[in-house]
Amino acid sequence: MGKRGKADRRTVLLNYKLWLSSITGNGKIGDDTYNILNLIDQKGSLKAVADELKISYRKAWGHIDDAEKILGYDLTEKSRGGKEGGQSKLTLQGKKLLEAYNSLHKRFDETFEEAYTEFKSKISNNSK
Repeated sequence: MGKRGKADRRTVLLNYKLWLSSITGNGKIGDDTYNILNLIDQKGSLKAVADELKISYRKAWGHIDDAEKILGYDLTEKSRGGKEGGQSKLTLQGKKLLEAYNSLHKRFDETFEEAYTEFKSKISNNSK
């Protein structure tokens, strides 16, 4: 490898984003929402998730609320504070959405990687 900067500039990566949106295009369910759902499943608290992601509780809640409005069903069950503080957990539909998203994302990753490998071979200097 050459100098650090030169190797990095010649490396081309394929990136993509995956999201769901309403039919009107208003609102979306993207990686941020799925990340929040995944962390809620692990931590059991939307506040703990917001703290970990260094975002406001309102912003984290907004992602979940927007997704629930688009989908038409609850993704989380919430219980308000108290001595131990509030708790959040995924509903059955929330768990199914998270599992389906992870499966879909894995399939997209595999398909895109295969397509990108083919793409790179077609544009490489060694191919004719």
